[in-house]
Amino acid sequence: MPDVIINGPEGRLEGRYLHNREANAPVAIILHPHPQHGGTMNNKVAYHLFHTFAKQGFSVLRFNFRGVGRSQGVYDRGEGELSDAASALDWLQTINPNARACWVAGFSFGAWIGMQLLMRRPEIEGFVSVAPPANMYDFTFLAPCPSSGLIVQGQKDELVPEPSVAKLVQKLQAQRGIAIDYRVIPDADHFFKDQMELLCEHVADHVDKRRAAAA
Repeated sequence: MPDVIINGPEGRLEGRYLHNREANAPVAIILHPHPQHGGTMNNKVAYHLFHTFAKQGFSVLRFNFRGVGRSQGVYDRGEGELSDAASALDWLQTINPNARACWVAGFSFGAWIGMQLLMRRPEIEGFVSVAPPANMYDFTFLAPCPSSGLIVQGQKDELVPEPSVAKLVQKLQAQRGIAIDYRVIPDADHFFKDQMELLCEHVADHVDKRRAAAA
């Protein structure tokens, strides 16, 4: 799994990239949780999302937002981090110009950034949002949400209460033309301690079903 350096808006961005040898393999970008609360691309949820997409046949990239690890710059309240994600996606698409599909997956703060990236990049056809912080950030920009996707939430999440995510899901499910697959893991906390395998199974199952439907 090679280390990669991406030219970001504020300098280099540090990443990890796994290339699928299949011609025209789909691509996915993984976004980590909050930089000011210990979030990095090596966060356990981000790490397992990365490998789940790799096992599903994707060429997949995870990277550190500005100011994290060896990535240059400083935290920018989400605005700069969205620009970082766009630059990372540009890099991924340059490496894979003929990818047949493009997905974005994010955890917590990364889920919020991922949904904003979804609004800016019409080529993204699928998303996975794990514990989107609907109680902390405004998600009203998803009007309408341009793509179908999966939202996974821990029922015992102590940082993002499940009812706040359920309310967001209800609003999205009311929109026409998309399908929101909402899955709640009963005993999971915010970091999916002891539930990581089940989280990955839900992600893989959703991706399998989407790809089967598109075939």
